[in-house]
Amino acid sequence: MSSDKASSWVYSEEFVQQDDVLARARERAGQLGCTPVPAGAGAALTVLAAAVGAKAAVEIGTGAGVSSLHLLRGMPADGVLTTIDIEVEHQRAAKEAFADEGLRATRTRTISGRALDVLPRLTDGAYDLVLVDADKENAAAYVEQAVRLLRSGGVLAVAGALWHDRVADPARRDETTTAVRELGRTVRDDDRLLSALLPSGDGLLVAVKR
Repeated sequence: MSSDKASSWVYSEEFVQQDDVLARARERAGQLGCTPVPAGAGAALTVLAAAVGAKAAVEIGTGAGVSSLHLLRGMPADGVLTTIDIEVEHQRAAKEAFADEGLRATRTRTISGRALDVLPRLTDGAYDLVLVDADKENAAAYVEQAVRLLRSGGVLAVAGALWHDRVADPARRDETTTAVRELGRTVRDDDRLLSALLPSGDGLLVAVKR
């Protein structure tokens, strides 16, 4: 990346200012060892949720609630976010963020457990947006479930799609990088989806279900 490109990336990441609620959520994430979506990707998620009018959304990987807040800020006032995480402590931190934001309890549904156990119990075609922001080893399975859950015109988003700038380097062949790279190609080539790879944050793979 040229110095100009690098400066442009930093500028775009800082284009939407983070407020105190998000700053505290990011601090909790750091204390728990979570890696929240960077600011640029978070802002993009807010815009996507608003653009699709997401009244029902699913988040795979709650973390400390940073991406949850971004999604909820773009969703309508009666929108409900279902967020799944295997770590109860993470969801406890996310609930602190939701309270800090002043959200009604009915705006969120937190489910503790393995996503691959939870997702099959959710209703086909009932969701406007699904965010995948969890372990990369199972990301392909999460995406397949996400496509099932989305209505026509619904949005899929996959965080970390450039994986620390390793995906673009063909010499990087470690297991995680290879899995993320293959997932991008799979989504790109899926006839059910219209996709784009945004360089926001650590890469945000987005697609609309036809």
